[in-house]
Amino acid sequence: MPDSLPVHIEPFKVSGGPGQQVVYPQVWGMADPSLQTFINQSIVRETQGLIDQQISDMADPIGQMVGEFEMKNNQRQILSLMLSNYAIHEMAAHGMTYLTSLTFDLETGKRCQLSDLFKPGSDYTSRISDMIKQQIKERGIQTLGEFTGIKPDQPFYIADKTLVIYFQLYELTPYVFGFPIFPLSVYELQDIIDENGPLSRMAINN
Repeated sequence: MPDSLPVHIEPFKVSGGPGQQVVYPQVWGMADPSLQTFINQSIVRETQGLIDQQISDMADPIGQMVGEFEMKNNQRQILSLMLSNYAIHEMAAHGMTYLTSLTFDLETGKRCQLSDLFKPGSDYTSRISDMIKQQIKERGIQTLGEFTGIKPDQPFYIADKTLVIYFQLYELTPYVFGFPIFPLSVYELQDIIDENGPLSRMAINN
């Protein structure tokens, strides 16, 4: 039997030096211990990956590091969350933030990639890219260059009835614009959504 949602979440802190405060989530109380371990280990790996990325970016010592998380979806057997890590190096003009996200289908016990949300063979990258191009135009978003399209494994998260595609700082827009985030209604993608996948569950009106 699948676990009933929402799953229980508890925050933990990374043991770090002065100026480092990294908080990450862990799930507990799930009926399937192996799935719980898989989710928690995945979160820990991604949390450490963000820390490692900050350390490797510059030779200067890190003056401050703050890691946080946000729950984006915790219903209908779908757990979707975002991790962020901000750090400022001692000689840097400003800090740098990186994002990563994890989405788990608790019915299958699988961590979802973007391709897992759509029917096999569907050209989801072109559909999503066209929707983002339209948003860039309508919202007057300044890009660093011409937006040509998303990657097949583009980072995303699920928030209720919305698929959210996002990009890192400097990846699409100047730093001053922050993180480019593009919310897409699941209903606009319904014809290519995998009927047995998590987005199909989110599109049900009940």
